[in-house]
Amino acid sequence: MAPYVVSFSSRGPNPVTPDILKPDLTAPGVDILAAWSPIAPPSIDWEDPRSVDYNIISGTSMSCPHASGAAAYVKAAHPDWSPAAVKSALMTTATVVDPNKHEDLEFAYGSGQINPAQAIKPGLVYDANETDYISFLCKQGYNTTTVRLITGDNSSVCSSTLNGRAWDLNYPSFSLAVEDGKQIDGVFTRTVTNVDSANSTYTVQMYSPPEFSISVEPEVLSFSTIGEKKSFTVKVGGGFISQQKITSGAIIWTDELEQYRVRSPVVVYNVLPGYTFFPPQTSKFQKKPTTFHGPTTPSMQHKNGILGRN
Repeated sequence: MAPYVVSFSSRGPNPVTPDILKPDLTAPGVDILAAWSPIAPPSIDWEDPRSVDYNIISGTSMSCPHASGAAAYVKAAHPDWSPAAVKSALMTTATVVDPNKHEDLEFAYGSGQINPAQAIKPGLVYDANETDYISFLCKQGYNTTTVRLITGDNSSVCSSTLNGRAWDLNYPSFSLAVEDGKQIDGVFTRTVTNVDSANSTYTVQMYSPPEFSISVEPEVLSFSTIGEKKSFTVKVGGGFISQQKITSGAIIWTDELEQYRVRSPVVVYNVLPGYTFFPPQTSKFQKKPTTFHGPTTPSMQHKNGILGRN
């Protein structure tokens, strides 16, 4: 069965920014044997008197150190890479997970399962810097004042007050949220950086289900130096869709020697009619947490305990 995303692992879509696919990728997180604090109880019973040096635990807290360790491994091999480049390398080289085992498809496993050995030689990376993220935030409804609260830099400026979709953020995956009953139509722009072979040519392969089509322009990218950047456009189109939970395809850039396969998932799904893609940035944006007075039934108490631990 492995790899299989466990039932309690969080699923997409991204509730805040539907144009960014989440999760990014998956990593081992079930029945993981690891070091354990000897002063902490080894079970959920806080009065458990036992003391152990190792324990077997499941959860996101087990996947996270796997992914963090893989990121550190890539960063050690490439100390000058940005966090975005490291993430891109992990995502585009991830092992593809069997979609037949997951009805949620990429909403369960993202780009796939981490493959650290392959991630240190990804061929191409989707890099991004602070300017890219500021532009993204401005299009999501932030203004100069709120952006500066995030960056801590008074030179950060929103050059435009017009809201826009996140289709031009240089992310290693593609997510198209379509209002229910509307037509599939999205145009994404991306830029890849050559990080491996100086003289190389990459050709794109496109895979899509019957519900939509993918086109890429140009279909061939040629590089003459390491660090050289090339841009391309991805168009996703199709008919009108309703109540489509998720359907997906992919684009793969492959070099002429087939040493590198730079894969990015392309996801299309429905959101409710009238969905607001841009969160309101007002004084009420940060709301006071609602007081929770505790569960009222034994079943709710049980659920609350399980969710609290995870």
